[in-house]
Amino acid sequence: MARGVNKVILVGNLGKDPELRYTGSGTAVCNFSLATNESYKDSNGEMVEKTEWHNLVVWARLAEICNEYLKKGSQAYFEGSLQSRSYEDKDGNTKYITEIKVREMMMLSGRDAGSGSGERSFRPAAKSASPAPAAADSGKSDDYTFQPDDDLPF
Repeated sequence: MARGVNKVILVGNLGKDPELRYTGSGTAVCNFSLATNESYKDSNGEMVEKTEWHNLVVWARLAEICNEYLKKGSQAYFEGSLQSRSYEDKDGNTKYITEIKVREMMMLSGRDAGSGSGERSFRPAAKSASPAPAAADSGKSDDYTFQPDDDLPF
């Protein structure tokens, strides 16, 4: 049976500082917005700048890392999947939201936005040398650790 693919890759700047909180069971969850920019020429040949805003949600240890290292204006790379949910606002109206559930993050602007102090990559820690394919689809990623990319040529 064919399986679908739900993968999102974004590179942009945080629109606000990450907001960290903990669930009743103690799992960290972090929310923030990310701006991606696009430039193109319109039919009159004039340059148009377009900004798209994305809502990101990060769980477990990676949520704590995002809260510690990222701030408004930080540029970062994110990988994850789309998820949609609904909730009721204070007036009882049903609202719908689409978010990016982040699974990997790489800081592009360093600890202090614009400092140029290099890239750091964060992704789920491998449980074994060759994790089972089902583990990647489980939706539970509670164990995140810092894993530098040593094999990069720069």
